Amino acid sequence: MSPEYLLFVDTETTGLPGRWNLPYDAPGATWPYVAQVAWQVYTPDGQLVKEAMHYLHIPDGSMLAPALAVHGLTEAFLQEAGQEPAQVLQLLLNDLQQFRPRVIGYFLQLDFHVLSASLHRAGLPNLLPELPQFCLMRVTERPNDGTHRRYQRLSELHENLFRESMPALHDAYQDAVATARCFFELRQRGRISPETLVGQPPLKVPIARPRRPIGWRLVVLASGCLLLLLFGWLLYG
Repeated sequence: MSPEYLLFVDTETTGLPGRWNLPYDAPGATWPYVAQVAWQVYTPDGQLVKEAMHYLHIPDGSMLAPALAVHGLTEAFLQEAGQEPAQVLQLLLNDLQQFRPRVIGYFLQLDFHVLSASLHRAGLPNLLPELPQFCLMRVTERPNDGTHRRYQRLSELHENLFRESMPALHDAYQDAVATARCFFELRQRGRISPETLVGQPPLKVPIARPRRPIGWRLVVLASGCLLLLLFGWLLYG
């Protein structure tokens, strides 16, 4: 059964992940912190049910300069205007639990993982992997124009669809609003079908891969050498 509700989510973070395949608590993992999160819940026909936006406290020294240059969220501002991450994440979890929506984002991979990492740090359950998902960015492939960018930016898509600029860039609330608006417009134009909506592979939480002991590698190497010797004996013996 298709989900009855759609939840559009966006985040602003302290940076970008270094290694996307590392578990959230793995040694050397550098999953960024969420500085701002916003979401909107809609009915499938486009009626807004509720919306939320929150700034979050982040650890001292965790805001990277490139991220600050993009969204302008300083540590001092977040300390004053932000809330404890667990408090905000619980509000998001409440809506995920109540509405059981399809979670939609623009470059959803980033939002999925930074929110999942934050839930892990806070010791809260993660409902995101068990809910249906949809990344709007992945239906915005652009023609090969020499820029080496496969997909449109959200601001670019918004301007192409509505012939107007977004009110603000790199603000989680404005990005969530724009994502929802672009989604419904693309669906109205027939570019998002029911099949498209369910056709993307689900995002998953990265898990630790068991490391094979060195002894196992030696056994494989020795077996390979024996096979080569046997092959040579059969061929030349």
